[in-house]
Amino acid sequence: MARYLLRRTAFLLGSLLAAAGLLFVLLRLLPGDPANALLSVGATPEQIAAARHQIGSDLPLPEQFWSWLAGLARLDLGTSFVSRLPVGPEIAARLVVTVPLTLLAFTLAVVVAVPVGFVAAWRSDRWYGLLLNGVSQLGIAVPVFWIGMLLVTVFALRLRVLPAGGFPRDDWADPARALTSLALPVVTIALVMSASLVRYVRSATLDVLGSDYLRTARALGSSFAGAMWRHGLRNAAVPVISILGIELATTFLGAVVVESVFTLPGLGTMLVEGIAEHDYPVIQGVLVVSTFAVLVIGFGADLAQRLVDPRLRAHVGGGRP
Repeated sequence: MARYLLRRTAFLLGSLLAAAGLLFVLLRLLPGDPANALLSVGATPEQIAAARHQIGSDLPLPEQFWSWLAGLARLDLGTSFVSRLPVGPEIAARLVVTVPLTLLAFTLAVVVAVPVGFVAAWRSDRWYGLLLNGVSQLGIAVPVFWIGMLLVTVFALRLRVLPAGGFPRDDWADPARALTSLALPVVTIALVMSASLVRYVRSATLDVLGSDYLRTARALGSSFAGAMWRHGLRNAAVPVISILGIELATTFLGAVVVESVFTLPGLGTMLVEGIAEHDYPVIQGVLVVSTFAVLVIGFGADLAQRLVDPRLRAHVGGGRP
């Protein structure tokens, strides 16, 4: 297991380095001059040249890349071209919104999807099992921004029980107010995510219900609940854990849409603002942090699978899987 952890950590760092290099190259291929973010309309060539020198965009690309990479090694994400503030602390301030939004939505989706997916598989021949399956398919097809706007229309504009958007300026100084601000965004993400998770939980449960080991356990006298708890739950959890990791990463990356709908000052909004202003340090910082988060989530999901499935642990240790 120690060798596996070292190997996966090396892979994570290598993937992060490759992603950073690709990101750096792709940003430089985009049209537009980042020096314009510092200047007003009608700037002279001399002013543009001075601005390029100020932000370092007049240096050769390899020198720019190694300078940025050296900063990453020191956990320095650079300074914004526009605000002239360090990008790292600004990202940390935005994560105060994005991380709770992601985790709350993910938790709510799992709490809803696991029992619903199990019932949809267990009673797949009943009308309510078919109904749950149909509703989950419909939920996958509905765009997340449409659900967000629908919830705003109903609960904020008509019933006036929840705010339509925004977040308290003092962040989490008043937890109740902050949670109220996140209520509609969390439900929006959770509805879309749970619709997808229900499908995967249902599929994994159907595989377990039709397995020989479950029928054997029942034939030996185990109750349905006992057989599922002792033999079915772990086998059904292995593929679901992988999907949970993907869904969590997708939710973190997809927060930009929901944050835009609800005007939340999160990481997604910061990325949109950085793209609009050609603020390379902001764009690079947000995407590097997001990439690192996705890689860590994937690492955690892979590790959880090995903790749940002894066959994978045996394979890691060099034995027969």
